[in-house]
Amino acid sequence: MSETARSVATELRSLSAELIRMGGLAEAQVVDAIEAVVRRDVALAQALIVRDLRLDALQVDVERRALALISRQGLAEDQLRLAVSALKLAGALERCGDLARNIAKRSLILSAAEPAVGLMGAVERMGRLVAARLHDVLDALSTGEIATALDVWRRDDEVDEHHESLFAELLAFMTREPTQVATGAHLLFVTKNLERIGDHATNIAEVLHFQLIGEDIQGERPKYSLADAAMAEIQA
Repeated sequence: MSETARSVATELRSLSAELIRMGGLAEAQVVDAIEAVVRRDVALAQALIVRDLRLDALQVDVERRALALISRQGLAEDQLRLAVSALKLAGALERCGDLARNIAKRSLILSAAEPAVGLMGAVERMGRLVAARLHDVLDALSTGEIATALDVWRRDDEVDEHHESLFAELLAFMTREPTQVATGAHLLFVTKNLERIGDHATNIAEVLHFQLIGEDIQGERPKYSLADAAMAEIQA
């Protein structure tokens, strides 16, 4: 093996290790964000918001290095796929961290408001489901187990179903408790952010499939839901 080939192989291994590190940080932020909302933990939320800067810095570094590799001549097909995948994975993991940070910011507001009695259990269940999806796909990233990634992809609709159910519960809560409409609105954004983290976990599964197999997963995920349409109206 030439010196150039060894250099490329070393850099690709280093990028893979850095992505696994990013995955661990992103997963920890998601778990802590859920905990901050459910337990009304202000200190945890504040610490998470600061920690997100580290994930942002790692994304910039991984993307810079991946682009440098992509611009080189003579990469083998599997090496080029790995470099392109690193670029996409870094973006998805950083976005998971951003969404967790957004949840933490909402939790700071929610912690100062009257508790939404009867709803936090459902929020926690959805959060734990999303965290489990992210954990599974990050295991696939670490081990290269394509079957695990495909399982996450095939079960994407479970997160959507939880989101739809919780969305309906929150609307009913806001109708029933007009003095807590603001609390309900913040929880709507929390659940939407959780749903988006679930989408990113599925996106990661798709990128891993491309990286390992060399082709896209066959089939299409549903993209539209009643909750999505209503959230678009709120954000407009």
